[in-house]
Amino acid sequence: MSEYDVEYPDGLHVVHDGPRQAPALLLIHGSGASSGNWKPMVPALAGHHHVIRVDLPGHGQSPPGLCYEVPAQAGRVAAVLDHLDLRDVAVVGHSSGGYIATALAEQRPALVRSLTLISTGPSPDAFLPQPILLRALLAPPLGPLLFARRSDAMIRRGISATCVRPVEIPDDVVAELRGISYRTLRTVLSRNTAYITERSVPERLTDLDLPVLAIFGAADPRWNPSSAHRYATVPNARLELLPGVGHVPMFEAPEAVSELLLSFAATSR
Repeated sequence: MSEYDVEYPDGLHVVHDGPRQAPALLLIHGSGASSGNWKPMVPALAGHHHVIRVDLPGHGQSPPGLCYEVPAQAGRVAAVLDHLDLRDVAVVGHSSGGYIATALAEQRPALVRSLTLISTGPSPDAFLPQPILLRALLAPPLGPLLFARRSDAMIRRGISATCVRPVEIPDDVVAELRGISYRTLRTVLSRNTAYITERSVPERLTDLDLPVLAIFGAADPRWNPSSAHRYATVPNARLELLPGVGHVPMFEAPEAVSELLLSFAATSR
């Protein structure tokens, strides 16, 4: 595995794994996360693909952005693919990363060969009451103070609160998650809600002539798992529910998700 030391548009931090000549697979993390969230799956995926992981603005090792609207985020990702001279890429998004993946396909269809959305809530009405810890960290007036003082243990508990299975969060991933600011995360969450309020994800996907794989944890505590069935209405879409899995399948069931991605990528070429 290797990382290529080059300058990318907007100063985005981009990690490459696997052979450059292999089919490209782009992984887009969700809100408050980083490219490191995909690490448990990278060894399996990099054996078959040129895996590209992007830290979105204000996340991981990327600098903050001036705008966090979902279409603007998709434009930044498109600029990275243009910089790499890549087209026809298999694109994967986790949680709100699925909104950016969808917006990328809306804006630049030639860049996207297929879409995989993991734990991506379809519309605002599917959002569940959040765990107490997450509400405390994100809600004013105490949110900004708690967020700035959150410990490594608190960051781990925040992730675990969205999972069903016990998970191990590596130290380097925790360090990457520490970098995001309260203001950035609140802004990102607001812009994500605006995107799916304007039009639901299944509606948007219906207008795209693309193979779609939707993966959902059957016990997701952030989004109503039954809402995953809305993706079944999308032409060329396949839905996979993972029993006993919560919101972060990359940590909870990396082998199962990797197998699904590899199979889908192989059949959607």
